[in-house]
Amino acid sequence: MGVVGAPTQGDDWIALLDRPLPVEQAMRWSLRPDCGAQVVFNGTVRDHAEGRTGVSLVEYEAYAEQVEPRLAQLAAEARRRWPSLGRLVLLHRQGELAVGECSVLVVVSAPHRGEAFEAARWCIDTLKDTAPIWKREVWDAGAGWGTGARPVDEVSRS
Repeated sequence: MGVVGAPTQGDDWIALLDRPLPVEQAMRWSLRPDCGAQVVFNGTVRDHAEGRTGVSLVEYEAYAEQVEPRLAQLAAEARRRWPSLGRLVLLHRQGELAVGECSVLVVVSAPHRGEAFEAARWCIDTLKDTAPIWKREVWDAGAGWGTGARPVDEVSRS
């Protein structure tokens, strides 16, 4: 029996969603009998940001037409770097999220923990640098775009 929302073919689950991310379903989907390691990164909205206390809401805005193609490039590069990867999940939210809600999810399964940890770390770091997604924060003293914004990079091969 398949996992609701998961792809029925292939080993990459990539999406930009405007509803809560299916963390538990993604973890179940990523399991494979040939993979003894599963690393999960679940990024959540926190109650503060640099110089901003009392954050109550974050709104993620995305260049939707480009997010999934970028995530697909990222997945392809991860598989080139770590050919033994099993399943890979790259999901990001858009819209308004409250403190504690999951905004980004990376799940990597692999035969061994070393490549699973390395690939998961590389995936979340590269996703943050290459996906055209921006956040606007609402906090005690006002609202504004996130302070860590920078130009969107290309997924690079190295």
